[in-house]
Amino acid sequence: MLRRRARSFALMLTLATAAPALLAAPAGAQSAAGHPGWPGKGQLFVGTCYQPVDRSPAQITSDIAVMKAAGFNMVRVGDLAWDYFEPEEGRFTFERFDDVLRQMQAAGIRVIVDIPGQPAPIWLHKRYPGVDIVTQDGVRVNAASRYWDNISDPDYRRLAGRLAERMMQRYAKHPAVIALGYDNEIGNGQMSYSAADRDRFVVWLKQKYGTVDALNTAWATQRWSRRIGDWDQVDLPYGRGPGPNERYLDLRRFWSDDTIGALKDLESIRKRFAPNLPVASNFWPTAGTKGFDYLRSWEDVSTYGAQGFYPGDPLGAGFEVMMNRAGHQTPVWFNEFTAGGGGYYGTPGRSRMWAYFGLLHYAQTVLAWTFNSHLGGEEQALFGLVDHDDRPSWKVGEFAQIAREFRQLQTMGFPRYDPPQVAVHYSFDTMWLTSPPPGPNTTPEYFKTDYTTAVKAAFAPLYRDNIDAAVIDIGHDPIDSYKLVIVSSAYLVDAKIAAALRGYVERGGTVVMTGYSAKVDATGKWFGTPLPGGMTDVFGLRTNAFYRSEQPLRVRFEGRELSGTDPYYEVLEPSTAKVLARFENTPDKSPAITVNTFGKGQAIYLATAAQPGLIDPLIRSLYARLKIRTGPATPDGVVARTVEGRTLYVNTTPGALSVAMPGAKSGTARDVLTGRKLPGALDLAGYGVALVE
Repeated sequence: MLRRRARSFALMLTLATAAPALLAAPAGAQSAAGHPGWPGKGQLFVGTCYQPVDRSPAQITSDIAVMKAAGFNMVRVGDLAWDYFEPEEGRFTFERFDDVLRQMQAAGIRVIVDIPGQPAPIWLHKRYPGVDIVTQDGVRVNAASRYWDNISDPDYRRLAGRLAERMMQRYAKHPAVIALGYDNEIGNGQMSYSAADRDRFVVWLKQKYGTVDALNTAWATQRWSRRIGDWDQVDLPYGRGPGPNERYLDLRRFWSDDTIGALKDLESIRKRFAPNLPVASNFWPTAGTKGFDYLRSWEDVSTYGAQGFYPGDPLGAGFEVMMNRAGHQTPVWFNEFTAGGGGYYGTPGRSRMWAYFGLLHYAQTVLAWTFNSHLGGEEQALFGLVDHDDRPSWKVGEFAQIAREFRQLQTMGFPRYDPPQVAVHYSFDTMWLTSPPPGPNTTPEYFKTDYTTAVKAAFAPLYRDNIDAAVIDIGHDPIDSYKLVIVSSAYLVDAKIAAALRGYVERGGTVVMTGYSAKVDATGKWFGTPLPGGMTDVFGLRTNAFYRSEQPLRVRFEGRELSGTDPYYEVLEPSTAKVLARFENTPDKSPAITVNTFGKGQAIYLATAAQPGLIDPLIRSLYARLKIRTGPATPDGVVARTVEGRTLYVNTTPGALSVAMPGAKSGTARDVLTGRKLPGALDLAGYGVALVE
C-alpha cells in the first residue's frame, strides 16, 4: 500500500540458523499437490482488494455491480479490519460480511478471506497491555500506527487464534471462498523490549544454545569484557545499535522465529477448520523494521507466493517477484497490485503492462489496490479504481481489459509453470550483517558494497537474456535441478549452505561464487580457517588477502578486455583451481576468475563483487556448455518469454520500442491480442504488449 509505493528496493529476508522445525527440508505442508480443486493451470484471476468496512450497504451493492461489469473474478477482503468482525472482546458480528460474500457469489466473484490478525483492535491493547510495543528505550507506546502490535504476547496469540477459528468455521465451506490469507503484511511490525519479551528471548536462546558457555562462545563475549555469567545477565540486543554482529543477528532471528510461529499457529488452525482451502497471504518478509525468514519457511506457511506488487525498476521488480515465488511450484499471486498510488492517480497502460510483466514471472492473480479511494485515514490521498465521489475512473476500464484478455490467455499456457533453469542465492543473515545498526562496527568498513545490489547484479544478465532464475535460499531448497547456481557476495555461509554447494558441485553441478563470500560462519564470526570458509577444497584456492584498486579493475577474459566498477578485489591463491582470467592492472596481476573441478562438477570464483562489466560476460560464457536456453532476443526495456509456441513481449518503458523478428516472414506473424499481422519487426508502443504467433 502507501508504504511500498515510496519505499526503496532494499530487500531484507532473514536467513537464520533457527529452530530445527524451521530448517527442515520442504515438506509441502501447504502444497497444492493432491488438491486438484485448488487454483492451478489454466486459471487466471483479475480483481481488486475491497474494504466493505468503509462502505454502506447501498455502496456495496453498487461496487459489486461495477466489479461484475468489469469482468472481475476475484476479490480480497477482510484484511485490516479485526474490529469489523469483533468490535469488542468475545462479541462477533459476521452478518454484514455474510451479505458481502452472498453478493460476491451471486456476481460470480471468488473471495480470498484475509484473517485480520494485524493490526489488533484498540480494545485488545487497552485490556491486554502486553500487546503494546515497548521501545528499546523502555517507553511503552500506543498503537498509533498499524502493526504496532506485539504479536509475541500470549494474549494476542490466543485472541488472534480465536478470531481465526471463528472465521474459518464460518467461511471455510462458503462457495464463494477460494483461499485464505494470514495477517496482512506480517513482517512489517516492530520489535519490542518489554520484560516479557526479554524473558521470551532468553527461552529462545536456551533452546538454541543449551548452555551459557555455548552462548558465550557464539557471541564472542570475551571481547570487550562482555562475558555472561548466567541467563539473568542476558539483555535484549538493541535493534538500532550499538552492539556486535553476533548478538544483533540472534535478535533478528528471534523475532523472525516469533513471526513464523504466529503464522504456524494460524496454519494449525487452518488444518483443523479449513483443510479444503489453500493459503495465499500478503506477507511482507522484507520489511526493514522486523521482517522474517520467508526463504527458510515458505512451505510451512503458504500455498502460493503472494505479495503486494508496487514495482519501481523492472529488474528490481522481477527479482522481488522471484524471491516471493521462492521454492513454490505454484504461481505467484499479486494480492495487492499497482493501480494508482499515494499521491499518484495512475498512468494509462501502466497497470496493464505490469500485469503482463507479472505473467512472464509466473503470476496468476492481479488484485488492484484498492477499489474505492479512501475518504479518511493515512491513505486518503491514495487513488484507487473508484474516485472519492464514487465514480469509476478510467482505471476500471483498464482492469476490465486485463480481465478480458486474461480470460483468453488461460487457454494459451498461462499461468506459467516452466521451472527456472538457474538459482540465485539470497541470505537475510548476510543482509543484516553487512548493514548493521549504528555503533562501533568494522563490518561496513570492509563490506562496502550493498548486498542486495550485488545479488541483483548476478540476477541481471539472466533477467536481460529472458532466462528464468529462482531466488532462493540454497541452504534450504534442493538445488540439483538447476543448471547453474550463483552465490553473490554471500558473506555468511552456514553449514547448510556449505553442504548444499559441496554436494551440488560434487554431483556434477556448476556454481559461480563471487568475492566477499564465505567470510563468516553461522554465528556471524569470521572463520578461523582459510577462506572461503569451509570451501577451499571445493573452489581449489585460498583467498584471505584483499585490496582496493585506485583504478577501475580491468580483466582479460576470453580474448576481451573487461572493466569493473567496484575497486575491491581478493588475491586468489589457487591450489587445484585453473586460472581463467587475471586482473590486468593490479600489482601482481593476480587471478580474477578461476575454475576448479570438484567431483563431477565445477566451482568458479570471481575475485570481486558482482558487477555488470565482469559478471555478465562470465555468466553468459556458461550458457552453451550448461545448455541454458536463452529467451527471445529483445532490446533493453522489453522482456519476453515463449509459451506454447507463442512469444509474449512486454515493453516496460513509456517510450516506443521495436523488436526484430528475423525468423518471421512479412505477414506470417500476428499479435494474438489484437489480431493484427506483423512484418519482420514488432513495434511496441510505450507500455505496450503483444503475444506473437
